[in-house]
Amino acid sequence: MSPYFEPRESSRYWYGEDDNRILEVLAGRYVGANPAVPFALRTFSHAGILQTETGLYAMNMAEKLPNAGIGEYAYVYGLVWSDDERSIDSIVEPFGPVKLFMNEEMIYRSSVVEELKPKAQAVIPLLFRKGWNRLLIEVRSTVAGFGCCFGADEAKVRIMQVLAPFAERMGHAGWVYSEPVRKSLISEDGCILSFGDSEAEHQLSWLPRTTWDAAESNVPNCERIFGAPSCRSAAYGWTALCLPAGDTEVLLEGSTCGPTQIWLNGHRVASFAEAGAFSINARVFAGRNELLVHTISSDSGWGFELSAQLEERGQLNFQAPVHIHGYEGAWLYAGPLNPDQNLLPSEVCSTSQLFKVINGEGALAGSTYWSVDAPHTRLRPYYENAMLSNKWTTGSATNYGRWDYPLGVTMYGLLRAARELDRKDLMDYTLSHIRACTDLYDYSMWDKEAYGFPSLNHQLVLMHMLDNCGSFGSAMLEAYGQSEDETFLRIADRIADFMLQKLERKEDGAFYRVCDGDYSANTMWADDLYMSAPFLIRYAAATGNSAPLNEAARQFLLYKSYLFMSDEALMSHVFDFKYGKATLVPWGRGNGWCLFSLSELLEKLPLDHDDRPALETFFEEMCAGVADVQSESGLWRQVLNRSDAYEEASCTAMFAYAMARGVRFGWLKQRDYYRDTALRAWQGLTGCAIDKQGNVYGVCSGSRYSYSPDYYMYDLRTVLNDNHGIGIMMLAGVEIGRLKAYLNNNRQMPIA
Repeated sequence: MSPYFEPRESSRYWYGEDDNRILEVLAGRYVGANPAVPFALRTFSHAGILQTETGLYAMNMAEKLPNAGIGEYAYVYGLVWSDDERSIDSIVEPFGPVKLFMNEEMIYRSSVVEELKPKAQAVIPLLFRKGWNRLLIEVRSTVAGFGCCFGADEAKVRIMQVLAPFAERMGHAGWVYSEPVRKSLISEDGCILSFGDSEAEHQLSWLPRTTWDAAESNVPNCERIFGAPSCRSAAYGWTALCLPAGDTEVLLEGSTCGPTQIWLNGHRVASFAEAGAFSINARVFAGRNELLVHTISSDSGWGFELSAQLEERGQLNFQAPVHIHGYEGAWLYAGPLNPDQNLLPSEVCSTSQLFKVINGEGALAGSTYWSVDAPHTRLRPYYENAMLSNKWTTGSATNYGRWDYPLGVTMYGLLRAARELDRKDLMDYTLSHIRACTDLYDYSMWDKEAYGFPSLNHQLVLMHMLDNCGSFGSAMLEAYGQSEDETFLRIADRIADFMLQKLERKEDGAFYRVCDGDYSANTMWADDLYMSAPFLIRYAAATGNSAPLNEAARQFLLYKSYLFMSDEALMSHVFDFKYGKATLVPWGRGNGWCLFSLSELLEKLPLDHDDRPALETFFEEMCAGVADVQSESGLWRQVLNRSDAYEEASCTAMFAYAMARGVRFGWLKQRDYYRDTALRAWQGLTGCAIDKQGNVYGVCSGSRYSYSPDYYMYDLRTVLNDNHGIGIMMLAGVEIGRLKAYLNNNRQMPIA
């Protein structure tokens, strides 16, 4: 009986042996709970507060406010949205006196030791309430320093996106900070004056600025945004024109400072060789019409003016070509560009496009992205679908567009389920999630270089361990066969280079984790066989190069030499080189990662491969050890060799997956025994862990490691619909269905 729901609520009660129906409800619940919400496009001032490479916000007021006097104060202010009530750890690195307030309550005041010790860090728990949360930091200038660094611990997985306060800046990304003041706004008892909702009514002046002054407003638009060019330069302007009904002609009027071309809905409607006024008629359609301007600087300046009119309605209003938070303007701009470069409108009118910029001598000087008509302000896409989520679950938020390793398993499960069910809608959804990451890969790499820390694709961009790349990279390559998107291979090349050329190895070549300064420094994890091998297997297939496949085989045998507990035929979760010994705790999911991935390797490894006999033996040994500790319910336990540990669903799904494949592919000699073991596991899952709505119970949260089984049994609790379990449930369902088909075709009916 399930500890989570009544038997009547189980998927088995309602769907019985209809495994495809169970696949459908698993996939349907996930897709329904994770709609395809796009990245948030926001305005962001690159003259404001940027982040460090670790994700802390660099609030060095000595640089931002160089004219501040010793003893003066400044304030940094921002809003953070949380989808649920959550607690995360934050880090403060004070350069001088610092006070941190959250929702008007002081939660931290720096000590003199922290202020004077270089790189001193204070860890401050932040309890976010559901909805908006106000963060205010007071810093004071001293001879030693002025300001601090502040942000979420593990910022690339605990995303704390800060938005500007005040109605006038609504939707803008980033902190605001004040001009220096001589007197603190904090009373002696720690109370803070209300900062209100209107910037105009506030007693402080706030930066970065968002509007042009009168002199700047009179400069032509491209020159105002990008500066006066010292050589011949080009820029694009992009906007939209929306008509409620009816196709008609519109009058486009304006002027240019230099050679200019205009496209409407991808068709060139005007071309002017020199500066001057113009007036043209162009055909527009009901709904959205896309307008693109390409203009080149001249002695007359750099920019253009443009209006649209209908005879019966007068002047029409342009609209921003994409949905932008924090921008009331209608145009996006890109420049300064090579004036001789010719791009198609379809290549330009995209938020995944980077543009090659030129310097004052006309030479290429890197890339840029869309700007808006405001000082030092660009468009910036943000992953906000799971703001302030923990590493692997998102509560009421959506996982869509996130790149991380549990979602790699989820995407793989969705891909396999979509094929098994012949569901194009499910395949399209899965590909769109993967492409949400890959389409903005180039942008996200540039974003990190431009702003210090990326706004999306955090783990892919900041790749430094297998968790960051292998799982989702494997799912991406699984999808490559469906889409043949060359960007997938280009990203895979970078991941493969990291794994094969840059990843830390022991003297014998085994992958391990250096993680200097971290609790997990100098360790080897069974999990990393999944984080590496499935990717290497698919990369070998995609490129036709057998070296990655050989490396995957080699790693399994190396890991076995460190982690295999031969007396029980189970894998220790971790080998800690600091102590020179394995933990000897056979964590369920750690063993599941290993057996799951080994089955994938055996499927692709040539029959005459030198390592195949040893790997098949390893697979049989592990299957025997795992099968021996299956519980009566069909599930396996959180710590496999502890009968008092709770039953855990994700490892059960992995073992069912691997054994079903072992029977079907003929790797297991005791075929009937493992057939029954796999089918009992699936019965346990559908009766105890998957309910009729497709919710998944009994999945252990993400793990650290310990030499004590108690950590796994009592500290790591189960989480409803944890991302570690959803994809593997679908994968187990696919393989159990294929096992049953195999048995029926060979007239070997499964047990009841």
